[in-house]
Amino acid sequence: MRATDIPPQFKQLLVPGKIQHILCTGDLCVKEVHDYLKGLCSDLHVTKGEFDEGTYPETKVLTIGAFKIGISHGHQVVPWGDLESLAMLQRQLDVDILITGHTHQFKAYKYEDRLVINPGSATGAYSAITPDVKPSFVLMDIDGLRVVSYVYELVNGEVKVDKIEFTKTS
Repeated sequence: MRATDIPPQFKQLLVPGKIQHILCTGDLCVKEVHDYLKGLCSDLHVTKGEFDEGTYPETKVLTIGAFKIGISHGHQVVPWGDLESLAMLQRQLDVDILITGHTHQFKAYKYEDRLVINPGSATGAYSAITPDVKPSFVLMDIDGLRVVSYVYELVNGEVKVDKIEFTKTS
C-alpha cells in the first residue's frame, strides 16, 4: 500500500527455484504480493501484519535444520523494535532465531546466545516510526549449527550485501 513494487534490482536476484523457504513478517496487504512470493517458493510462511486481512497467524514457529525459528510481524512488541521486548518474545516462543519486522529497517542482534533479525522492507515502503528506510531483505544459509545471513540493501540504486554469521551453541 505504501510502495508499488519490489525494486527491479531485487527482482533480478529473487528467482524461482533458488529459495527453499520464504519467511515473511507480514504486511503483504494484497493477494498479488502473496502470489508473487508463492511463485518464488512454494514453502511460504507468513505472519499477520497490522495491515493484513485473512488467516495469517500472529506468530509462527518452524524448524529448519538444527534451528527453531520464530516469525512475528512485530507490531505486537512494545516498544516497537526494542531488543529486550523482542528477546522476551523469543524466549516465549523458545526459538533460536526470531525474524521480526514492523520498523521497515534492517537490524540484527546476537543476544542471549540467540539471533534476532529484522529484514527490513523489500519494497522500501516508508514508515512513520523509521524516517530513513532503505529497501532490504535477508537470505539465510543454514548448515548444521551455523547460519550465515546475507543482508541485501539498496543504497543509491546499488545492491549492497553484508553478511552475519551465527553459530548455535549445542
